[in-house]
Amino acid sequence: MRRIVVVGGSIAALTAAQSLRAEGFDGQVTVLSDEAHRPYSRVPLSKGILAGREPVESALLPEPGDDIEFRTGARATRLDPHARVVTLADDTQVPYQGLVVTTGARARRLNGGSDLVVRTLDDARVVASRLATARSAIVLGGGFLGMEVATTCRTLGLEVTVVDLAPPLLRLLGPWLSDLAVAAARDHGIGVRVAPDGVTLLDEHTVRCGESVLEADVIVCAVGDVPNTSWLEGSGLPLAADGGLVADERCLVAPGIAAAGDVVSRHGRRTPHWTNAVEQGRAAAAALLHGEKARPYCPDPYFWTEQSGLDIKISGELPLTGTPEVLAGSVDDRSALLRWTHDDGTATAVAVNHRLPIVKLKRLGAGPPVATPSGA
Repeated sequence: MRRIVVVGGSIAALTAAQSLRAEGFDGQVTVLSDEAHRPYSRVPLSKGILAGREPVESALLPEPGDDIEFRTGARATRLDPHARVVTLADDTQVPYQGLVVTTGARARRLNGGSDLVVRTLDDARVVASRLATARSAIVLGGGFLGMEVATTCRTLGLEVTVVDLAPPLLRLLGPWLSDLAVAAARDHGIGVRVAPDGVTLLDEHTVRCGESVLEADVIVCAVGDVPNTSWLEGSGLPLAADGGLVADERCLVAPGIAAAGDVVSRHGRRTPHWTNAVEQGRAAAAALLHGEKARPYCPDPYFWTEQSGLDIKISGELPLTGTPEVLAGSVDDRSALLRWTHDDGTATAVAVNHRLPIVKLKRLGAGPPVATPSGA
């Protein structure tokens, strides 16, 4: 292959491009990003940048090497896998011999595009400017992002309410950890409103929850995401029911095409998390270069979130049922090392405000339960 094109500008894209070099590819590597910025981490967007405590530059990742061509403002609009050409919004055609799709996902919106969301660096800047003069906020969505945004709003001194169809984090984490997070949120001064009958965003300041109407200076939507695959329509590439791009066990989609990150659906499921994006970026590069000789991608179910005074790190499959084994610390003090054992003999380990090297946490959550490491 003389040229490999990576479509997307996320951490998955950057990882894939750099991994191609690490794997020994000496042809041209071109990254096409539709954003105006070089790659950045989304992790601080809902925290320091949203709060105005950290400059935008703090989220930027190191510049790609000189041996990688990185184009900003290059939005892909069409793919012809037979001619091996990516067409951009300005009708520029970019030929390739190998392709990595890392176009990620966009924020799901409730009001046709006018919602305030925190998905991109520019989104975070817009919301931060609105929060700077606000006294109250409503956050629609009680997932990781929604609860982190609510925490930041509360830290800024705003009156905050989280609204969702179910208790925050219940679907993601299961009842035990959800109850812990909700209790911490309420202790932090965050209101929680469960609206099983549905939520309607009436305008930029008003939301209807069943029979009630809530108002706030700022309403932020954090109700999930939608994979960016519209540019693949007509390409013949396989799309899953969830809209994601179907990839095999090596992150290959079709001959000469691999994929990584939030856009990928494996076994009918997307896993839009930072660790997953990085590991799939590496796997996609290796598979594109080595084919069946490349190792199958091995998921690394590791997640973390910081919200309402809780630093939660998780290694293992979610959601969780039942009551955990307490390996160290105290649940009452909200500082503990926990483990759930699953029916198949695997386990999920969770550190809540508990210092533990990530490698040790992953060992506890990797397979059949093992003895608690000394010093845990």
